[in-house]
Amino acid sequence: MAKLHHLGFPRIGHKRQLKFSLEKFWRGEISETQLQQSASELRAENWHSQQTLAFDFHTVGDFSLYDQVLDMSLLLGNLPKRAIQGENQLDNYFRVARGRSQQKQCCSTPHAGESDAGEMTKWFNTNYHYIVPEFDQQTSFELNADNLLLQIKELQRINKNAKPVIIGPVTYLWLGKEKDQSNKLTLLPALLKTYQQLLQKLQENNIQWLQIDEPILALELNNEWQTALQSAYHTLKQSPVKLLLTTYFGELKDNLLLASQLPVAGLHIDAINGQHEVSQVAALLAPEQVLSLGVINGCNIWKTDLNDTLSWLAPLHEQLQDRLWIAPNSSLLHVPVDLESEIKLDSEIKNWLAFATQKLQELSLLGSALNEGLDTVFEQFSENKLAITSRKNSTRIHNPDVQKSVASINAQLGDRQQGFALRSAIQKKSLNLPKYPTTTIGSFPQTKEIRATRKAKRSGEIDADEYQQQIQQSIQFCIEQQHKIGLDVLVHGEAERNDMVEYFGELLAGFVFTQFAWVQSYGSRCVKPPILFGDVSRPQPMTVKWTKYAQSLTSKKVKGMLTGPVTILNWSFVRDDQPIKITCQQIALAIREEVLDLERAGIEIIQIDEAALREKLPLQRSQWSNYLNWAIEAFRITANGVADKTQIHTHMCYSEFNDIIQPIAEMDADVITIETSRSDMQLLNVFEAFNYPNAIGPGVYDIHSPNTPNVEKMVSLMQKAAQRIPVEQLWVNPDCGLKTRQWHEVEPALINMVEAAKKLRASCKS
Repeated sequence: MAKLHHLGFPRIGHKRQLKFSLEKFWRGEISETQLQQSASELRAENWHSQQTLAFDFHTVGDFSLYDQVLDMSLLLGNLPKRAIQGENQLDNYFRVARGRSQQKQCCSTPHAGESDAGEMTKWFNTNYHYIVPEFDQQTSFELNADNLLLQIKELQRINKNAKPVIIGPVTYLWLGKEKDQSNKLTLLPALLKTYQQLLQKLQENNIQWLQIDEPILALELNNEWQTALQSAYHTLKQSPVKLLLTTYFGELKDNLLLASQLPVAGLHIDAINGQHEVSQVAALLAPEQVLSLGVINGCNIWKTDLNDTLSWLAPLHEQLQDRLWIAPNSSLLHVPVDLESEIKLDSEIKNWLAFATQKLQELSLLGSALNEGLDTVFEQFSENKLAITSRKNSTRIHNPDVQKSVASINAQLGDRQQGFALRSAIQKKSLNLPKYPTTTIGSFPQTKEIRATRKAKRSGEIDADEYQQQIQQSIQFCIEQQHKIGLDVLVHGEAERNDMVEYFGELLAGFVFTQFAWVQSYGSRCVKPPILFGDVSRPQPMTVKWTKYAQSLTSKKVKGMLTGPVTILNWSFVRDDQPIKITCQQIALAIREEVLDLERAGIEIIQIDEAALREKLPLQRSQWSNYLNWAIEAFRITANGVADKTQIHTHMCYSEFNDIIQPIAEMDADVITIETSRSDMQLLNVFEAFNYPNAIGPGVYDIHSPNTPNVEKMVSLMQKAAQRIPVEQLWVNPDCGLKTRQWHEVEPALINMVEAAKKLRASCKS
């Protein structure tokens, strides 16, 4: 009998209950006890919903109040010392996550309970952000498993077959950063002792199997890291519980032999991205080892072709019998919770989709077909075949005009008229900005009033004229506030936008939208990715009237704000029936039209955000060049049709980009803004060896924390930047957009940022 399990389930709740409970706690409106009770209810809801599917194992430990990597740091007793300000573990935990725990502090001192938040970056090739573990020469580990053991006991009251999930020791070290000159791999022996203590605790709590995630097996690893994996699992091979070593997000490639020979009770591999490796792994495993296959796509929302999957699984099941386990290829954290909530979704397209709940149902159907025979689920498999065929043959997917435009793309489409040195001189004269010019990344706080206005427009409570009037009032307020603060380059604030990708998708052909298909990005931040199902085109201008109105209110320059083609691609659920390069080119041509319309409307600075440029960078370095070639080409197609006096900006956030700095330079954006505040400008070390040719704004203000940055720290950060980059090329800006903050947080932070710029200018004169 093939066994069924999953690697993790979305934790936000089908109505985003986790988000709202967290934010109430941070505002001081509910107690820690009430927050934990809400979390417990969410876990129970998830487990109860899965009881009818007859899974052999039920996953526990996939729930987190903020981030699973930060949870692992807490479990291992490895929180940064700056965040430990008392005995309350939850307060310390949130200080690492966001710089403070609750809005209401216990003391009257303005900054009581605050600390620098931990660095945040992308989880492999997804839009999920994790809190980076920190290591130094004083790092030690101390088991703190109470939270995991509590969740195990909760599940065992419902179902005895609990399978905890944790991050493996080598991946945990790989994810972290040294804060001094130490080598984090030297911490492995001490770390393994803590893992051994955890395994003993799990056995004492009647755990038979542990899912231990080592997704770095999908990366190209040097000998040092491969040796670390061998050392770790030979140390843990006497584990009192059975270890299911789990890898996902890609093929094993050069790590295939290594993974197959590690002394663990079972191995899970990604059979969506690496189906061709399945037979090799099956042949290499020992006769007693379990092979778990990820046969359902945990990172996209299209239905699984059950008949096709069964056709290659059935012979393997015949060979392995109960040694075969099946699961989604990764955690379902990266897809929405339940398709059934989407009562307004286009019925034809809805029939092509499967969210987390439906993916587990698909898995259950596959299990029944393998274990009990196809006859027992014949009707469901027939319905699945009809849905797969319907999508494949739909006339709604293809647009001949779009395909003709893509076929006509040539190299000249991505070239500026002159090089940066010549056009920057033209821009300097035209824009007349001071040294260290100040700006923001684009969005300003999305207030309750703004959200109510958009909701009223959607529901028909207000007409288009009244909606335009209210949005214009928000834009006017935003411009006035920026004038008071003293910013040099202004933005319109994006009051009309629900999300930087969804907004554009709603105005482009080829997309469809959901009501409740939320996915966690980090902490309480959830996004609702559009579904890109067909060829993309731009029926009409999308941002011009709002940006033109904002510019009419001020003599200062207002940036046009757009989302770039690679980010729209990477932050959508993308069609899988054609190469993503083609889809990205379609988006690039559509956004290019918007860029040119903004320029014709008199907008002299246009920002095209590529926050997710690195996100889909292949995990295998040998495949990088192909991705980067077409991704950079797509940005250049979008941006480079403008005249030399039009200044093009782009923005990237929370991504390690040092190893792709050359392709970033090849984007040829006049100004790039990046996140560096949480890393204390360490991300700028690359500029000591690489002479970046264009201008850059290293973010000095961490917008993901409610803390107000002080002037001295921002000056210090920019001085560090000036040691690597000429002053003439530096801008001063936050590290990301401000939509998730509140005005009472934003105003003092930006006032301090402007004051920091003034001090920097004064130091240049002296």
